[in-house]
Amino acid sequence: MNAELYIHSRNTDGLAIALLKDGKLTELHTEEDNRQFLVGDIYLGKVKRIATGLNAAFVDVGYSKDAFLHYHDLGPQVRSLDSFYRRTTKGKQVWNLAELKLEPEIEKNGTIDQVLKTNQNVIVQIAKEPISTKGPRITSEISIAGRYVVLVPFTDRISISQKIRDRKERDRLRNLLRDTKPPGFGVIIRTVAQNVERELIEGDLRNLVQRWKMMHRNLPRAKAPQRILRELGAASALLRDVLNDSFSSIVVDEQEKFDTIKSYLDDNAPDKVDILKMHTGRLPMFERYGIERQIKTSFGRSVSAGKGTYLIIEHTEAMHVIDVNSGNRSSKSDTQEENALAVNLLAAEEIARQLRLRDMGGIIVVDFIDMHRAENRKALYEKLREVMRSDRAKHKILPVSKFGLVEITRQRVRPEMNIDTREEDPNGDGQTEAPVAILENIEQTFEALCLAHPKERFELHVHPFVAAYLTKGLFKTLRRKWTKKYGGKLKVVQRDGFKYLEYKFYRDGETISI
Repeated sequence: MNAELYIHSRNTDGLAIALLKDGKLTELHTEEDNRQFLVGDIYLGKVKRIATGLNAAFVDVGYSKDAFLHYHDLGPQVRSLDSFYRRTTKGKQVWNLAELKLEPEIEKNGTIDQVLKTNQNVIVQIAKEPISTKGPRITSEISIAGRYVVLVPFTDRISISQKIRDRKERDRLRNLLRDTKPPGFGVIIRTVAQNVERELIEGDLRNLVQRWKMMHRNLPRAKAPQRILRELGAASALLRDVLNDSFSSIVVDEQEKFDTIKSYLDDNAPDKVDILKMHTGRLPMFERYGIERQIKTSFGRSVSAGKGTYLIIEHTEAMHVIDVNSGNRSSKSDTQEENALAVNLLAAEEIARQLRLRDMGGIIVVDFIDMHRAENRKALYEKLREVMRSDRAKHKILPVSKFGLVEITRQRVRPEMNIDTREEDPNGDGQTEAPVAILENIEQTFEALCLAHPKERFELHVHPFVAAYLTKGLFKTLRRKWTKKYGGKLKVVQRDGFKYLEYKFYRDGETISI
């Protein structure tokens, strides 16, 4: 799989970061210049209220809504963290934890009022960003993540990713970190550390220790609520989490961000410095590489899953609902059951992409095309598990129910990505879906028809606005491009009676579908 990362600096509101795999947009992130409360940020907060009924505390970290801290998110060493804070503010504690006497761990099933008190200052880390009307979700189990290792204070434990299965490699990594980690700190060795040179892992660990030292220096001057350590920027954090051998290019369009990314690669992945490029073209980067078009076709209410299949994605207060539709896909050679399975398998891939792309969390219910055979429902379940395996967010998928429904839960740590793909209605007031939103569906259908009926002549019947989009002005070359690329001839016919997103293909005067 070929991966590409595009980092676009917007004029007024930070960055837009697009991750493409095999040319298809799979993740889209934004980083506003004034954005606070990123996952991983560490704050000095003040306990405002103890809610014994919830076994939780509400902590002021500077957001309009108090952050939520549950007892189970305190971490077993929260008393040692409090001791470290108090000793640091009195000038008695250095950054190193070798001389710090660890306090007893808290009870696994204790209560929040046994540990925290109102108006107490506490060091916390953002676990979930503010979402909707809720404040941040926080934890006192502090950790600082790097590319190869995660630094965990107040423990000496060395943990290794279960995905590293080679015993010799596990022993090598354990011995390497046992010799180099500072006393009083544990480490979690990430999957990407497998077979990585000692110097790179040690350099990553040194960077994490420097960040801990920075937090220690900030503590004595901090007044709650105040941030005492900021997470890496969105671009660097994404590189830290996803960069691997499949990456073929990283493109940036701002010099300052280019220098930042280059510095990060020099320190953490020197073999990838050569794939970093600076975009200097006249067209905006997202338009130049076709990303803007993919955004418009991927974030609407209706989304193409290919070959005529499409999804309807709705968001309610309680959950996300996705409806799978076969569209104009049909095949005389297949039974209804086989056709339903083919549509569902196709939709499963697009659903996995949509969950990552929009960062949808919470409960997701998918209404697939009904299938009567148990083996087909099992095949769909296994396909979903396979395509969701690369999703970095924690998730759980339940088997297909007898009603054709699949329930998915997916961890939500930041607000859902929501982009308005609608444009001004050319026929009056209000907005409507942009024509580009259905072009992908039309092109995929035309491609399939040309494969099934090579060098034939087809008529495409569409709403007048879409017809004008394809045949007049700047975009009239699009139809020519399709005919040259797929080999069939295409005549566009405007139909006043068609709905805006409706289209049909005809051959020899009869409607045709795939």
